[in-house]
Amino acid sequence: MEESRKYETAKYLVSIAGFVINTGLLIYLLVSGLTLKIRDFAARAGADWAGVLVYSVVIGVLFTVVEVPLDFLSGYYLEHHFGLSRQTIGGWIKDQIKGLVLGAVFGLAGIEIIYALLRGAPQHWWIYAALAFIGFFVVLANLAPVLIMPLFFKFTPVENDDLRRRVDRLAARAHATVRGIYEWSLGDKTRKANAAVVGWGNSRRIIVSDTLLRNFSGEEIEVIMAHELCHHVKAHIWLGIALQSVLTFVSFYTINFALHRFGHAFRGISDVANLPLLALTAGAVSLCVLPLVNVFSRALERAADRFAIDITGDPLAFVSSMEKLGDLNLANKSPNPIIEFLFYSHPSIENRIKLAANSVGQNV
Repeated sequence: MEESRKYETAKYLVSIAGFVINTGLLIYLLVSGLTLKIRDFAARAGADWAGVLVYSVVIGVLFTVVEVPLDFLSGYYLEHHFGLSRQTIGGWIKDQIKGLVLGAVFGLAGIEIIYALLRGAPQHWWIYAALAFIGFFVVLANLAPVLIMPLFFKFTPVENDDLRRRVDRLAARAHATVRGIYEWSLGDKTRKANAAVVGWGNSRRIIVSDTLLRNFSGEEIEVIMAHELCHHVKAHIWLGIALQSVLTFVSFYTINFALHRFGHAFRGISDVANLPLLALTAGAVSLCVLPLVNVFSRALERAADRFAIDITGDPLAFVSSMEKLGDLNLANKSPNPIIEFLFYSHPSIENRIKLAANSVGQNV
């Protein structure tokens, strides 16, 4: 088995183990009645919001203790074992702490909002909650490039004049405006290469990793920039937010049904002891719609690939860039079709190269 397949298999096994353990722990909290005991302990805090806070912190600490070993195995050990990571253990721990703090702040705020709505509007809470979360997603998409991502990576304006000229030409052909191209300091942490369009409005920008700038030719970088430019030109970020909005409503509607269906086991639907049930339901919905989300994502990525090949007229550079990305990122270039359908947000390297080959054939 080649290294890329071993790497992919190892990552999937850890992810599956994490999913099984977390699901099992949520079920245990409900079946054993432990969630009721934690609720009773948290209720000593007094006010409803304080009880929700204490309960959420206790549950959060419990799950963090369970998840940290798996995070270490997947995010540190395997990345070093397969020669991908350059990060020190100290740097990894620092990033984990930042992630935990951000996750705790956002998570606690989200839970408090949900249970405040459950108490104040038990019939229509799920509509208000969905609208609040959608609003949060939109705001976060704007703020992430300037407030959150810089906490983990350094970003500087690209000073490569050749790249700037290439992107300016692409933007002119696409009748688009590029607000900024930023170099993403990925190389301090990994050998992997990547590029993306992030943000919207005044925060929208193209980010390209320093590892990509160092290892790819001008033509290869240009075709990758053309791919990212398509996401901007075709408003793919907003299409993604639209799908996420629909799924958010579906998720909260399903959660509302579950809470009312099994509410007899708790002190009403606003009882924070039902948080594990809420999490299980949300997880089940996410698992069910994952293939749909990935089909949608792959469709956008294929459209961006076609756009890049057409606007640059350089399918050979596209193929070589895909080969290099696969090698640097240790991607499985020819995954099992079922695995690709279920779990891949991008088409496989093999299918992306076939797209370029077909483009050449059509132009002959």
